[in-house]
Amino acid sequence: MKTERLSDRIAQQLEQSIIDGSLSTGERLPAERQLAERLGVSRPSLREAIQKLASKGLLHSRQGGGTYVAAAPQDSVTDPLMEMLLQHPDARYDVLEVRHALEGQAAYYAALRATDDDRQRIRDKFDHMMRLRSGDSDPVAEARADADFHLSIAEASHNIVLLHLMRSLFSVLQRSIEHNLDKLYTIPRVSEPLRSQHQQLMEAVVEGAPEKARQAAQTHLVFVEESLQGIDEAQARHERFLRQASLLAGT
Repeated sequence: MKTERLSDRIAQQLEQSIIDGSLSTGERLPAERQLAERLGVSRPSLREAIQKLASKGLLHSRQGGGTYVAAAPQDSVTDPLMEMLLQHPDARYDVLEVRHALEGQAAYYAALRATDDDRQRIRDKFDHMMRLRSGDSDPVAEARADADFHLSIAEASHNIVLLHLMRSLFSVLQRSIEHNLDKLYTIPRVSEPLRSQHQQLMEAVVEGAPEKARQAAQTHLVFVEESLQGIDEAQARHERFLRQASLLAGT
């Protein structure tokens, strides 16, 4: 029987921390000496384990800057979805339907299971998102912050399958939010309710109120969908008016 190497066990332990969200995407690992002491292992074995995870694409090192948890890899699932979104903007409604299915449950379980660290991370993501929106920021940065906020809730659910579905769809989620923000945040009557909805969602999760959190997530997504539909209908009416006016002018 083959004896399991210590580095393999360390790699499994670190990989589990990435899977369950204890180590978040983009998070820097502690210094090698500190992490080895925490795990009770030698530095050479830890170094070998980190190399194994780097070869799997789970970790990456920056020259002179430490080791970080890599972003979820783009795979054969997300690539065609991204292509579809770029070619067919109306597909964002399909993304919203998927978000209904995933994020209501994520909010429910996050309210049940979030640790103190999870709750603080959610607050921090919310505050960062609000700071960007109160200034004159890049819409792409706002979209990233919005997606990060929703992903922090998924991480706090401590549901491995749910978390990985959300992470694998991260680029699709970000692209969808970016497109939605371009429409929604140009309208004052829409932008303020969105801010309030995000706050209600954050507070429900932090308070540990599962049903309230699920309802807050669902209310937010219904509002986004209905607002987008209203904007699209108004735009379609305007385009019909312009076409008719052009035809009349030509007669």
